[in-house]
Amino acid sequence: MDVFTESGRHRVAVLVRHGLLPMELGLVHQLFGAAAGADGTPLYQVVTCALGPGEVRTTADFSVYVAYGPDALAEADTVLVPAAHGAEGDEDGQVGEGRLPGPLADALARVRPGTRIASVCTGAFVLAAAGLLDGRRATTHWKSAERFRRVYPAVRLDPDVLYTDEGEVLTSAGEAAGIDLCLHMIRRDHGAAVANAVARATVVPPHRDGGQAQYIPRPVPEPRRSSTGAARAWALENLDRPVTLEELAARESTSVRSFTRRFREETGVTAGQWLAQQRIVRARQLLEETDLSVDRIAVEAGFGTAVSLRRHMQQALGVTPTAYRATFRGPAAGPS
Repeated sequence: MDVFTESGRHRVAVLVRHGLLPMELGLVHQLFGAAAGADGTPLYQVVTCALGPGEVRTTADFSVYVAYGPDALAEADTVLVPAAHGAEGDEDGQVGEGRLPGPLADALARVRPGTRIASVCTGAFVLAAAGLLDGRRATTHWKSAERFRRVYPAVRLDPDVLYTDEGEVLTSAGEAAGIDLCLHMIRRDHGAAVANAVARATVVPPHRDGGQAQYIPRPVPEPRRSSTGAARAWALENLDRPVTLEELAARESTSVRSFTRRFREETGVTAGQWLAQQRIVRARQLLEETDLSVDRIAVEAGFGTAVSLRRHMQQALGVTPTAYRATFRGPAAGPS
């Protein structure tokens, strides 16, 4: 049986299990389903599958009926694995203790080599149990981080980020971070303009860096003074010029040392790393949405020269500005 009926679209299969969080299934369908080309043509086809067709229990007071079994995985270009709470006695059943049940192992064996596979929340336990995360950087919900690290020591767990991207394998933290991950994949596939349109339609922030810290409870002795938001907002308005730590700290009326510590606590990265990320974001938007030359974009994004922009884009994305523009917009103007 052909599960995917729309030829030419990127095929996304969501593998659900008993104990499904409804939001995690809904967000995948909502976000990928809203992605469309300039002519309004949908860019993805999303189907839900289970270990066997039929009713799947959720954490709410209703179940969902899933029409497809694991055969859908063999046809998918992207596979997403949400969390499953309450299965076999704990939030991720056997996979929470390092074991991959036979039916789940058989299902994942159907995924074709080279297929992109991603997890939402503690769905990362499934990817880890299947050996897909060994030696890779990954994340999961912060409440499960200690157990994840104990059960899967071969995985380079980073519990302080919203999502990780290791190429063919991606992971995200809690439910809301799944939104960030889906938007990231849409942006990676089709560029910022498409991802931003999806975000606007869904009324969510268009971009939160994967390196942004999860909202983990920590003692905050000075809550009114801990925010670095004003400094970050000012920096975004001044990306075209050099921005120093001293200037950022002055925006929050604090010392450089205190500002540096607070910035890392709130974003998960240093101020310099965050600025570089935001400049890449600005450059990508300009490459996609304007006819400015690469030289001009380098200035507008704060890299100064096309050589510097090219070096940073190669490091961050593995492509030159011209190649990026050709992929997401068409022939570029100006030198790469």
